[in-house]
Amino acid sequence: MTAKDTSPILSLRQIRKSYGSLEVLHGVDLDVRAGEVVALLGENGAGKSTLSNIISGTVQPSSGDMTWQRAPYAPASPRAAMDAGVGMIHQELKLLPQLSIAENVFVGRYLTKGGRIDRQAMEERAHSGLQRLGLDISPRRLVDGLSTANQQLIEIAKALTLNAKLLILDEPTAALGGEETQLLFRQIERLKSEGVGIIYISHRLEEIRQITNRIVVMRDGAKVQEFDRGDVPVRTIVEAMVGRSLERMFPAIPTPQDQVTLEVRGLSSAFGSFRDINFAVKKGEVFGIAGLVGAGRTELVRAIAGADPISAGEILLHGKTVTPRSPIDAIRNGIVLVPEDRKLQGVVLDHSIAENIAYPNLKEIAQGGWITSQRLNTFADDYIGKFGVKGQGHQNAGELSGGNQQKVVLAKWLARKPQVVVLDEPTRGIDVGARSSIYELIMELASQGVTVIVVSSDLEEVLGVSNRIMVMAQGKQAGVLDRKDANDVSIMELATI
Repeated sequence: MTAKDTSPILSLRQIRKSYGSLEVLHGVDLDVRAGEVVALLGENGAGKSTLSNIISGTVQPSSGDMTWQRAPYAPASPRAAMDAGVGMIHQELKLLPQLSIAENVFVGRYLTKGGRIDRQAMEERAHSGLQRLGLDISPRRLVDGLSTANQQLIEIAKALTLNAKLLILDEPTAALGGEETQLLFRQIERLKSEGVGIIYISHRLEEIRQITNRIVVMRDGAKVQEFDRGDVPVRTIVEAMVGRSLERMFPAIPTPQDQVTLEVRGLSSAFGSFRDINFAVKKGEVFGIAGLVGAGRTELVRAIAGADPISAGEILLHGKTVTPRSPIDAIRNGIVLVPEDRKLQGVVLDHSIAENIAYPNLKEIAQGGWITSQRLNTFADDYIGKFGVKGQGHQNAGELSGGNQQKVVLAKWLARKPQVVVLDEPTRGIDVGARSSIYELIMELASQGVTVIVVSSDLEEVLGVSNRIMVMAQGKQAGVLDRKDANDVSIMELATI
């Protein structure tokens, strides 16, 4: 294919997919050309993942035609797609923790020499891929214990070793901070210059403007709009995604009360990830925590919630020292944490929605020491309704979209009526519609006098929901900004000290 050839390398025509009598894709057309980035956008459940899985060979279409490099294309498996030059990086991490980075990069396709695994060659190529993404880490290191951001970069490095001609990136920056995201964008630009086509799925709409050539919007299993450029106003994209006009992305922020609910004094991590942190949060205040990946944000809120040990300092609730030594200590004192990784730490995927909501609330549900199905279901249904969970109590949590799983996590903890709610990356990988409902919930909590702490890598989000923002840099407290003084520049200046 010549450099001037503008014909698509991938074409989809009238792709449909049904599960029984339910059709989830309705005759979708899509073209991707060499050296371009096509953003595939839509709310959770719009059909993006199903379409991507069809292209990558994970799911078979019910009808329709695909061509790849002008030849008929119908991959029977992900390996068949990979062999054809189509690679997909999934949002959910699929690394094997007990294997090394190099082994994960080449799992299922180990390099051999003389009939034996060529570990040196694998380590060299894995290291090269990591360096291209700015990750200076030994390929011999086990994946176990690495941060979510580093694991995401390893997934991307894994795809880069495929020398693919088409890459599908599903929420590649969901776990990345600003610096890592820019490194990824530079790599995408390099891949574009080499003629690689890229399908880019993301809920971070501002970044779409930076790297995409075209935008395809899906809603309810159909392609509803296509823009022939990437610099489309976010508002226009969102309205196409949700099918209605949006007056504002973030609701109004309530004014906090004068009473201090939570105070942190001289808090330092036993692992050295943060040190000498001091702040106080008022009743009904939304307190944002910003900073680059690795700044110690998650480790700090885990310590406040009793999940990680501290070496010094104390935590006070209404002026009384309550420094938790375990999560149960924090929960008993009215401090709950909604963790960053909802699938591993927030919900039990193969248990029902009702059971997940019930687990932290068994004492309230029990009557005379006994829990009946009727009481459990009534309790759960009440909170499913209150939080707008799109699912029924008997469904497994693993069947829900990311946004609805997050609502289940929120429901189970807020049923305890906590005094302090800590939200770590509350909308990571969640579509615009679900994000809006979570923002409204945050403001409702604040208006009820609950103290809310929000950790977010999304600057627009942390600016949009916070009364004040503490910025962390390299484990230190770089400063606290009032809402009127906070903007993306002032935050980044402190974050890069």
